[in-house]
Amino acid sequence: MATIWAGIDAGKTHHHCVVIDDRGKRLLSRRVANDESELLDLLAQVAALGDEAVWAVDLADGPAALVIAILLGAGQDLIYIPGRVVNRAAGTYRGEGKTDVRDAAVIADQARMRQDLHPPRLGDDITVDLALLTGHRADLVADRTRVVNRLRALLTGFSRRSNANSR
Repeated sequence: MATIWAGIDAGKTHHHCVVIDDRGKRLLSRRVANDESELLDLLAQVAALGDEAVWAVDLADGPAALVIAILLGAGQDLIYIPGRVVNRAAGTYRGEGKTDVRDAAVIADQARMRQDLHPPRLGDDITVDLALLTGHRADLVADRTRVVNRLRALLTGFSRRSNANSR
């Protein structure tokens, strides 16, 4: 058995995985729920198809966080393909429209052909803490701005009404 490439088009509740061989022949196409037991089942199913599997995802966080954690925890090779790269590459493949199956196949094929792709970088503790703090600060600023804008709208509305009633 040889190297196989598994492309995952990540979604909020479901992912789609397409596995291809070194010639681009499709070995597996499967929709899987974003659930640990189903993702572990997919991992076992893909592992049975080849000696070495290279996984590729189009998201580095959010909906893909669970599948990334499972793959890294299992010691699998994982690379990240930015969504804009997938969108540009999809135009060179046959077929119309955007589907999860097509995107997963494009991700797998790009992982097979490209040599410039890298694994997703995991942040160190300080970077993660700073991201949490700056995210919290951004939320506080947005909340304050929203409150100030509401107060301005209320005060402006009162002055217009009182001017209209005084005539």
